[in-house]
Amino acid sequence: MKLCLAVLAAAAALNTWVGGGSAAAATKKAASLRPADVSYGSNAAASASFMFAGTQFYYETYGKGVPLLLIHGNGQSIASFKHQIGEFSLHHRVIAMDSRGQGKSPLGGAVLTYEQMAEDSNALLDHLALKNVDVLGWSDGGIIGLLLAIHHPDKVGMLAVMGANIAPEGAYPWAVDGIIRVRKRLEAQAAGAKDPQALRLQLQLLDLLGNQPHIPLSDLAKIQIPTLVMAGDRDVIRDEHTLSIFHAIGQSQLAIFPGATHMIPEDDPALFNKTVLDFFDHPFAMPDSKDLGWFD
Repeated sequence: MKLCLAVLAAAAALNTWVGGGSAAAATKKAASLRPADVSYGSNAAASASFMFAGTQFYYETYGKGVPLLLIHGNGQSIASFKHQIGEFSLHHRVIAMDSRGQGKSPLGGAVLTYEQMAEDSNALLDHLALKNVDVLGWSDGGIIGLLLAIHHPDKVGMLAVMGANIAPEGAYPWAVDGIIRVRKRLEAQAAGAKDPQALRLQLQLLDLLGNQPHIPLSDLAKIQIPTLVMAGDRDVIRDEHTLSIFHAIGQSQLAIFPGATHMIPEDDPALFNKTVLDFFDHPFAMPDSKDLGWFD
């Protein structure tokens, strides 16, 4: 549903939609080892493109090592990971693509669905001849990551999702109500616009938030890879919904960031990045208190 789009979490994103703080730097080490002037999402030196289903997709790559695919949120772009790419590229070959209809990737003729965008991500990995990659998805990107792991299990080696949901009602009521208000506002603008098609993309992005996805819990059980499920303790996604995702995936770990919102990758990149890299770069484990032998 909503997700990385600060559409409901921040008025600034809403203003962007309807035509309307920079966070701290990642870590001193990462900052010292990368150019200070890198414009992630607009870096010609790291950019490339490929064609899939009649649409040309834009992506960038950085670093070397185990491939790590980053998937951004609703209405965002590669640039939304500006606090992650530099640090992650010290450890991984980072691959980040602008999703369909966002950033530098055009919408094409398709109607936006999470399933379509998961197929787009799969096509990127096919284009790069990659399998078993690590995947980090934030917000809508987390939904796409879940679908990629469900439908193309050979492509994903480990999966981390931040602020993802599997049904529209996974969001808090205030978010659902906010989506309805914004939709009415956009529809009113479209009715009086000389070129209503100019709002076509915005309405499709909003449809993703309000009416999608619909992923059965039973499908999550198909994910057989190590998975990290993350959220802020004041996220746009309801706590119990995040827990349902965690419990449905057999090999999963849970991270609820204290005093944090949906925007923690931007607001506290040091904590977020460490959590993600610890997951990807250390042996996966699921210790259980019941195995400590307290009552033997």
